[in-house]
Amino acid sequence: MKKSDISEVSALLATPQNIVIVPHKNPDGDAIGACLAMYHYLNLKGHKATVVSPNDYPNFLKWLPGSKEVYKFDMQNRQSKKAIDEAAIIFLLDFNALHRVGSDMENTLKDFKGDFIMIDHHQEPEAVAKFLFSDTSICSTCQMVYHFLEMLEDEDSINKEIATCLYTGIMTDTGSFRFPSTTSTTHQIIANLIDKGADNAKIHNNVYDTNSYGRLQLLGRALSNLVVIDQLKTAYITLTQDELNEFSFQKGDTEGIVNYGLSLDEIVFAAIFIEDTDQQIIKISFRSKGSFSVNKFAREHFNGGGHDNAAGGRTEISLDATVSKFLSILPNYQHELYNSYEK
Repeated sequence: MKKSDISEVSALLATPQNIVIVPHKNPDGDAIGACLAMYHYLNLKGHKATVVSPNDYPNFLKWLPGSKEVYKFDMQNRQSKKAIDEAAIIFLLDFNALHRVGSDMENTLKDFKGDFIMIDHHQEPEAVAKFLFSDTSICSTCQMVYHFLEMLEDEDSINKEIATCLYTGIMTDTGSFRFPSTTSTTHQIIANLIDKGADNAKIHNNVYDTNSYGRLQLLGRALSNLVVIDQLKTAYITLTQDELNEFSFQKGDTEGIVNYGLSLDEIVFAAIFIEDTDQQIIKISFRSKGSFSVNKFAREHFNGGGHDNAAGGRTEISLDATVSKFLSILPNYQHELYNSYEK
């Protein structure tokens, strides 16, 4: 973000405003953490801030401070549209294109006459925001929100609530600080957030150690469905709607399962295919090690995208047809997969 943009944003935020903060559909820890951190910061500065999420998010994030105040656009449509209509500014956090909020909310946002401010670390952001802070090298949008407050020369305003939300987003989007995008700067920021009140042990427990019995049973089924293709250094998992129903699936229960495939020795590419009969789609998550870009793979073949080592996609064909398509494409990438990663 240019200095001139920062000056304009600072001027916009100098007087109290109605402000809406939006994450992507099916928000994860980074998206909700960033939105709630911004919510607490803006309210602290005298604004009337409202988080409007396209839909619900996992229970293991609902302990975050401010979570109970979040509107869900699909369930609280009237309240959500009213907040958007009355807003002068909308922050778009952790997504790079309006279609990422779903078609209903996308249409509402397209009619918005105020200013968009986008803060995001995904590749190829669309030109929808007047003010754009985009950096694909940064590990999480929560870290970018921290840098945004630094640009405003106001990081001293970070309190325990803001620190907790930012820590949660950074922790979840870096796989507990183990992904390559985790830098020394990230660790310095984490140290500052702990000093400002983020309880690192409690946050980790709230996110990772509150599993339901059904979720662990579902994980067991997913691992039993794991298929390894040694010659292509690839592993994939499938979950049908019947299997989700069998274990009383709740939103967020499949979070992170794809990483088990990537944890296998010699595997550099992992995928999970999840049937969603309500939306009539197959939801896909991709993960990789090294130079193999799952962002490019998802964009070219599965209507998706994301980061080089973590991306998502979807199809509107059957689960079996989706897996067949995946298996037919894979051999074309044999050379890239073999040369992607060295220990």
